[in-house]
Amino acid sequence: MFEVGDYVVHGNSGVCRVEAIQTMDGIGTDQKRTYYTLVPVYTSGSKLFVPTDSKKVVTRSVMTKKEAKKLLEEWDQIETLWVENDKKREEVYKEALRSCDSRQWVKLIKTSYERNQARIKNGKKATTSDERYLHMAEDNLFGELAIPFKMTKGEAEDYFVAQIRGE
Repeated sequence: MFEVGDYVVHGNSGVCRVEAIQTMDGIGTDQKRTYYTLVPVYTSGSKLFVPTDSKKVVTRSVMTKKEAKKLLEEWDQIETLWVENDKKREEVYKEALRSCDSRQWVKLIKTSYERNQARIKNGKKATTSDERYLHMAEDNLFGELAIPFKMTKGEAEDYFVAQIRGE
């Protein structure tokens, strides 16, 4: 169970801070359920009320600084999600995002980046789908990495791109 003040990654909402844990009456039932009140860090003005026992959407702790450094060290060894079929690739991309798994986000980022570079090399534009999913995965990953390093999302992206390039 998470505590008030913890940072978590919740489904497609990205990084959230646990603002409260409270019991609420279930709509149309006599049951009381315990809910997390989650406030998305990068989206102002919204709150999520998530049952603490929910299995529908992944909610996990934000990675630690040590885990983030390990992910960075393993970047080159993490495989891509290469799929030839465009429709199937989009499904694989969606599943990678829904997984809330930072390694899956890295796979998606690497795949989209490599596909885009190959297309550009062949005189073609990057696909809209690859660009869209690349940006969503980067947003999720760098948003999460910013928390343990106490950086903005932009600073986290700059730092990690520089580290990957060996700068």
